[in-house]
Amino acid sequence: MPAIPRFSPSASSFRDRRDFLKACGTAAGGVLLGNLSGCGPAPTEEPAVERPSHLVRFGHTDLYVSKLCQGTAFRKVSRKGDDPEGLSILRHCIDIGVNFFDSSEAYGWGGSETVLGKAMAGRRDQVVVCTKAAPVDGPESERSAFTRDSLFRKAEGSLKRLGTDYIDLYLLHSPDIRTPRADDDNPAADVPTREHMEQLADSLDDLVKAGKIRYWGVSNHLARQVGELVELGKREGRSPIAGLEDYYNLVAADRKDFMVDELFPLIRQGNLGLLAFSPLGEGRLAPGREVPEGSPLKGPIEALDAVASELGVTRPQVCVAWVLSHPEVTSVLAGAEKPEHVSDNFAGTRITLPGEALQRLNAAAAAYTEAVSTTEKKT
Repeated sequence: MPAIPRFSPSASSFRDRRDFLKACGTAAGGVLLGNLSGCGPAPTEEPAVERPSHLVRFGHTDLYVSKLCQGTAFRKVSRKGDDPEGLSILRHCIDIGVNFFDSSEAYGWGGSETVLGKAMAGRRDQVVVCTKAAPVDGPESERSAFTRDSLFRKAEGSLKRLGTDYIDLYLLHSPDIRTPRADDDNPAADVPTREHMEQLADSLDDLVKAGKIRYWGVSNHLARQVGELVELGKREGRSPIAGLEDYYNLVAADRKDFMVDELFPLIRQGNLGLLAFSPLGEGRLAPGREVPEGSPLKGPIEALDAVASELGVTRPQVCVAWVLSHPEVTSVLAGAEKPEHVSDNFAGTRITLPGEALQRLNAAAAAYTEAVSTTEKKT
């Protein structure tokens, strides 16, 4: 891997970079922001930076992130911006070396971004922030279309709540009303989306050029839409899509197969980063949860516990390690709601599963998918 120019993402250093980008525009599509060229004198080369071993590069960007990303979509902990429990969890993450955080304007409708802003106050240079623009404007509003104006308005709102002047990674939370999605009643496969994808890519590129965001991507989109965005990123003078956020775990069933068969090839093609969320299957794989007799979950849980016992680790750690065993996954996005659970998840990023353990877990995952599929066909 070529040496990456040093960049410390502090607010002051980024203001200089932002002014530079405003004056010169973004580098040619596919060229990293960390290697701006063709605009003014060539940057002075700096020595390679020694980074902690637990940090990995997010796709083609110059963001180096922990393999665990802490989410702010809390379920039991309040999403209010003044909640001390959420603040304590997020500060604990930074203390132990987790530097990657995911939020959205939709989580508590600004509350989660606000508490994240408080947690990273005075430590912005230690944190990589991902947040998302929702295709709705509030809990009661209808799904609408993303436009350049709406994306700028949403980004400005996130910046204010986060207490920062730049966002490291800005994602479209889910498809807007003009973009077919998997759970539409009739997601017509032949409906062209490229024109709208181009409008979205151009609007997000404008946010990069304005210095408000560093990189952009999408979450929960169809493979053909991601493919269109990868192709659009090859245009000269445009910033390419940097990464994805999607659901992937041992019991993701059909979604797991969709990821492997359709999205993973695009991730490799576009050299994209991937945030894989919900390693514990929305809590279904969490220790202490009762599993009804005859549930398809019984097989995966027994396999997880057998592997955990053999390795002397915990079930959540095996869940995290299994997701990270796929090279397409950059970071696992988990929503721990206690400091000790954050530490447990983080320990899972240091585990390499033996081949025999992977085979056992993969077999359990395949059997689960088949069982769920059979049940759905019967109903």
